[in-house]
Amino acid sequence: MSRPWILLCPSSRGIGHALTRHLLQHTHPSIPILATARSSDLAEVKKHILKDIRTSSKTEGRLQLAQLDVTDESTISAAAEQAASLFPRDTHHLHLAFALPGILHPEKSFQQIDYAKALQTYKVNVLGPMMLMKWFGDFLPRKDNDTTLELPTTHATWVTMSARVGSVSDNRLGGWYSYRSSKAAVNSLTKSLDHQLLTRSGDKAMAVGYHPGTVKTDLSKPFWDSIANDSLFKPADAAERMASVVMTRLDINQRGRCWDWKGEEVQP
Repeated sequence: MSRPWILLCPSSRGIGHALTRHLLQHTHPSIPILATARSSDLAEVKKHILKDIRTSSKTEGRLQLAQLDVTDESTISAAAEQAASLFPRDTHHLHLAFALPGILHPEKSFQQIDYAKALQTYKVNVLGPMMLMKWFGDFLPRKDNDTTLELPTTHATWVTMSARVGSVSDNRLGGWYSYRSSKAAVNSLTKSLDHQLLTRSGDKAMAVGYHPGTVKTDLSKPFWDSIANDSLFKPADAAERMASVVMTRLDINQRGRCWDWKGEEVQP
């Protein structure tokens, strides 16, 4: 019987931090979680994640930390080696994977595009999730995996952080050239991964994109004043919605597409 585990990248701040805390409190206590951070002080990151959570030695023990910088492939491969040691493929499978890296440099016009900033956007927003797929995708279950019944879904799910502005058909305002195009690329990557999973894993695994809405994190901070309070989510609330949509509202027939915090499809 293959045992499940959960991956979150990154977990040190923003929605990834809130989601790690949420899953620690609302998933089966036997399912280990591998959380990642760029910081080398993983003990401090773990302390930050567990702060104010009612913990036991079992809760602390199920949370594993790995150093990982999505712009440095060597750290991704090292984290994957750590995962293989913690969760051998012949006894475990990756059941929930959240690839969440993202940065934003908003350009109002093409004249404002800065080469270095755009390149960094693509490194984090596109190559980051792509390299996570490369090094962690093989941990997802195959067709012949016999999985446990203590899970909220019978299929594994790989989730990439997308955004509504990544929709080409819904682009009504233009601007944000590097960010928009990076999220459109994320949607393309997600679709390609899902096609491969359909062949490799059948109904045992799928990939989806996810738009969390506008979350009160450093990424969106310059725009907080222009957004209505009921449309600006606290990280903990955004994490709760994300977990609910991914684990309870999406079935295998909704694979390969992008979904928002209401469980509604974001058009490509």
